[in-house]
Amino acid sequence: MGRQGIHVYSRPLKYRNQTIKLPDGTDHSFLVGQEKGIDIRIGLDIVRLAHRKDFEVALVFSQDQDLSEVADEIRLIAKEQSRFIKIASAFPVSPTYTNSRGINKTDWIPFDRNIYATCIDSRDYRPKTGN
Repeated sequence: MGRQGIHVYSRPLKYRNQTIKLPDGTDHSFLVGQEKGIDIRIGLDIVRLAHRKDFEVALVFSQDQDLSEVADEIRLIAKEQSRFIKIASAFPVSPTYTNSRGINKTDWIPFDRNIYATCIDSRDYRPKTGN
């Protein structure tokens, strides 16, 4: 993606042990990867781009409530710059997924599995290895 001019930002996963109790009563431990700090990076990017007047609408594909403070900041920037800025959060919904809330203080745009499927990029972006 970077070779196509897309700015790519990555963070290493932090791994921690998680233990669950199995139906037979035994414990099973395994490593779980967790991203840390990505919500802060997203928030900083949204605020920076708003200050630069690079967008009028920010669509964030997340339900992370930590980003609700970004919505407050976007409103302040819009007022200071005397312009319209909209911030919305898009998130998946299904009969089995119980969290039906977007990011507080944003417009909510729920989408179902069919819409998600139409957005999948089938391209393999991993570098090709020569034989």
